[in-house]
Amino acid sequence: MSKSVAIIGSGFSSLSAACYLAKEGFNVTVFEKNESLGGRASQFKENGYTFDMGPSWYWMPDVFERFFNDFGYKASDFYEIEKLNPAYSVFFEDSKIDIPDTLEDIYDTFENVEKGSAEALKEFIADAKSNYDVAIKDVVYRPGISPLELVTPKTIKKLGQFFGNISKDVRKKVKDPRLVSILEFPVLFLGAKPKDTPAFYNFMNYADFGLGTWQPKGGMHAVVQGMVKLATSLGVEFVVNANVEKIHIEDKITRGITVNNEYLKFDKVLSGADYHHTETLIGKEYKQYSEKFWDKKTFAPSSLLFYVGFDKKLKGVSHHNLFFDTDFEKHAYEIYDAPQWPTEPLFYANFTSITDPSTAPEGCENGFFLIPLAPGVKDTEELREKYFNKIITRFERITSQDISNNISFKKSFCVNDFKSRYNSYKGNAYGMANTLLQTAFLRPGLRSSKAKNLFFTGQLTVPGPGVPPALISGKLVAGLMID
Repeated sequence: MSKSVAIIGSGFSSLSAACYLAKEGFNVTVFEKNESLGGRASQFKENGYTFDMGPSWYWMPDVFERFFNDFGYKASDFYEIEKLNPAYSVFFEDSKIDIPDTLEDIYDTFENVEKGSAEALKEFIADAKSNYDVAIKDVVYRPGISPLELVTPKTIKKLGQFFGNISKDVRKKVKDPRLVSILEFPVLFLGAKPKDTPAFYNFMNYADFGLGTWQPKGGMHAVVQGMVKLATSLGVEFVVNANVEKIHIEDKITRGITVNNEYLKFDKVLSGADYHHTETLIGKEYKQYSEKFWDKKTFAPSSLLFYVGFDKKLKGVSHHNLFFDTDFEKHAYEIYDAPQWPTEPLFYANFTSITDPSTAPEGCENGFFLIPLAPGVKDTEELREKYFNKIITRFERITSQDISNNISFKKSFCVNDFKSRYNSYKGNAYGMANTLLQTAFLRPGLRSSKAKNLFFTGQLTVPGPGVPPALISGKLVAGLMID
């Protein structure tokens, strides 16, 4: 059996695959281009503040649990999680809605906003739970090799939902625009507009309301550290500051990689790096997808991120906060239909120090602000600063507090950084959107069709964007490599 495997990148999908492969006896080495492990889920510390650089939402805890169970462990053997209450707060122009941590309380919240909406929400969530069960058991753990993977007795009953859309379904249930926004929000994790996302994906609403929002102690990077610890115990080796410059293929067989100008022989190569970038590391004759292919695909947004330290505690905010005080449709149009910097962006802010005081100095708060952007837009320091001032001014007005003079640390991260740090196509932050024509077998493949022993994993392939799908992607590709 071919035993040595090189894995490019150390994001969630790579770490997942590394563990499964090592468990089956492969000699696995993970090469990380940057100075620390975790890919987009890296972490940095500055002036006493601790910041997760990327993913900040811990949803679908059952998927994390299933991963660790596969190795005879529980997630709690590696890190602790706490259920958030409120799960998150949603700010509108003149009101705020807190999302509680139980379904019954969420039904009450909806009913207080719109009479009759609780019963409608119960129906919606029942359908979402049914879809979640089908998705997890019949769809997302399939490797996307054949359309027949989607054909089961359960999925056939759901067929119509692949041709409807979330936006239409939500509006059948609730009328208040605030509740519409809250129900449409979870599918944004899938990287497309609600009206372009199949109704079947309302299972994300069950992931939100039914399973709740959690926070790992120490931040999302604690999950990375747990997976690295597991991988190391299984014999995986990690090399940081290791830039992979070429994948060597001879006579249609993958032979190894060049790392920091040194050729290393391997029996198999798995790339968890950006798929488009990975195909620039091989000969043209082995590329599966043209530039035209990539350019035509619907990509999830990029982001303008700010990591901010405040020298005081903030008031009136939760761990997770969504600012929906501007026109959602217009912002979506400026991401997907006419790519440009948004006129008045929606934005997200989280403050992990509210839940875990160790992530900021005593009496201080750490903030993570995110503005979704169209991938590929022009990125300059002037634009970053302009938009920081926009959202901080709105934050101060909506939460009725002054914070701009209490900033003791600030760092930004945007399109150019996604390109340079992660080799991300057009600087996208979340991968390829899960639209109808970019689902399952219609996404880029886990296995190269042109070179033996070359494989891919991550957010541009199956199942799609997000941390839980990344864990699943690693398991799926490892299964193909083992077989």
